[in-house]
Amino acid sequence: MSFKSYLEALNKEFENHTYGENPTELYEPITYIMSLGGKRLRPLLTLMSANLWLYNWQKVLKPAMAVEVFHNFTLMHDDIMDQAPLRRGQPTVHEKWDTNTAILSGDVMLVAAYELLGHAEDRYFKQVIKRFNKTAAEVCEGQQLDMVFAKKTDVKKEDYIEMIRLKTSVLLGFAMELGGILADADEESISLLNEIGVNLGLGFQLNDDILDVYADPEKFGKQVGGDIIENKKTWLLLDAIEKAKGTAEEKTLELWLSKKKFDALEKVETIRAIYDKFEIRADAEAEAKTYFSKAAEALNKLNVTEDKKELLRTFAEQLENREN
Repeated sequence: MSFKSYLEALNKEFENHTYGENPTELYEPITYIMSLGGKRLRPLLTLMSANLWLYNWQKVLKPAMAVEVFHNFTLMHDDIMDQAPLRRGQPTVHEKWDTNTAILSGDVMLVAAYELLGHAEDRYFKQVIKRFNKTAAEVCEGQQLDMVFAKKTDVKKEDYIEMIRLKTSVLLGFAMELGGILADADEESISLLNEIGVNLGLGFQLNDDILDVYADPEKFGKQVGGDIIENKKTWLLLDAIEKAKGTAEEKTLELWLSKKKFDALEKVETIRAIYDKFEIRADAEAEAKTYFSKAAEALNKLNVTEDKKELLRTFAEQLENREN
């Protein structure tokens, strides 16, 4: 099997899937956001996980799609909360239509995710729904923490890690364990799959934070320095605040973080220079690597043949070394 085979199968299913027809104003935004693409990481992880045990992985396609639909539901609502104008380079749903439409269409997406999960075999359905409900609540907890952190001044790096674990990583963990559940894997293997996914998610998000500051703008696909401009309390910023205590850079950081009006480019360059002075990038890369290493260790423990694990290993390496 190859990534291409999984992705082609997923894309075909998404192209042929309908979420509803009338009123069109309710369903068009769903088709729109789902057509914007994205990496499809989560359903890919579900299919690859299932294929560790299940030869006929195609039977898992619909439940795998549920994870992606739920992910995009959270993005639609996050965009409203963040008042974001763009998603993947295109107008967000609340900008293209309006806020009320985006809220309601997002609600229908959550229903659609449950409907797709309903394609799981009956013997697995209760377990799948129980785990999905827990994950969905945790994602909301993570989003709330993210909003709380925007107003707090005493956020620590470990607080940030817990927030991204909930907001981002638990869904990757669920995506992988879903594949294991539907492939009738044993409980230990399902638990290991969750551990792999959560750690991949943590490493992925930390890398995303690094790329936001240091990526090649042409490869990154979105504005470099966006987190700095928005004063987002990323691991890098929190590490810089910690290391700058008692130095001239502490006052510089405080000044830029408190400014309401500023030149965006100047702010990004100034704070990036502070990061460089205190070697924040190296710290963040080392932190990300710890989670990718934990994912690799858990993958090693999975009781399946090495050739079965090869594609997942390659996928994890691509996540670790990505440039966009």
